[in-house]
Amino acid sequence: MKEKIRILALGDIIGSSGRTVFQKHIQNLKETYNVDFVVVNGENSSHGRGITTKIARFFKQHGVDAITSGNHIWANKEVFKFMDEEQYVLRPANYPGGCPGSGYALVEKDGVRIAVVNVQGRVFMRDTIDCPFRTLESLLVFLKTKTNIIFVDFHAEATSEKLGLAYYLDGQISALVGTHTHVQTADERILEGGTAYITDLGMAGSFDSMIGMKKGPIIDRFITQMPRKFEVSESSPFILTGACIEVDVESGKATSIERVFVKDEG
Repeated sequence: MKEKIRILALGDIIGSSGRTVFQKHIQNLKETYNVDFVVVNGENSSHGRGITTKIARFFKQHGVDAITSGNHIWANKEVFKFMDEEQYVLRPANYPGGCPGSGYALVEKDGVRIAVVNVQGRVFMRDTIDCPFRTLESLLVFLKTKTNIIFVDFHAEATSEKLGLAYYLDGQISALVGTHTHVQTADERILEGGTAYITDLGMAGSFDSMIGMKKGPIIDRFITQMPRKFEVSESSPFILTGACIEVDVESGKATSIERVFVKDEG
């Protein structure tokens, strides 16, 4: 068994442009960072909103071990049955228990068991869901009996909520990474108790865009306050961002975290 594992976590994959830049660079990233385990957030991977069964399988075929999500996970109903059957596609654990799928997965990789957990924030978010703090606190009672390596994707808007949850669980989980804002932050760190943290992993998609979407309709909406259809931008250059986290297998403590940033001129 390995003494340490390296987890590559990539931010929200935005539509076809995000999938393309992911496919182009994932193998090189795995080799460059000596990656053992890959997690991506796939909630925007289908036309910028939701995920499909076909896309979930695409990620799996390219070496992704777990797919996390967030508030757009329910956009494509055809994936609901697949989520019940395939645990590697997660929805936030703090949605009601009757929702399709699961909020966590236990994945065996190279003799090491890793728990991947997905939760969603409540501050500035529209959905009325359970408290992410209490949800994780309760879930950890079970997960700690299965493994010391616990990775959390916190899909949330507010920096304060993300950092607050990380501090609250410091030492109890291996890593907490933020998603949802599509903008990679520069605050990666190891907290005092040994939990790796970054406020947001960023995204995969068009750099010349507004968080992966075409600029025009969004700007027009700001000006007119009228509804506009948002469309995924296909303009180059493209980016693929996230973080690589190293975790001690025995203790479950993080030993390093490094930002990952790829810019592809297309």
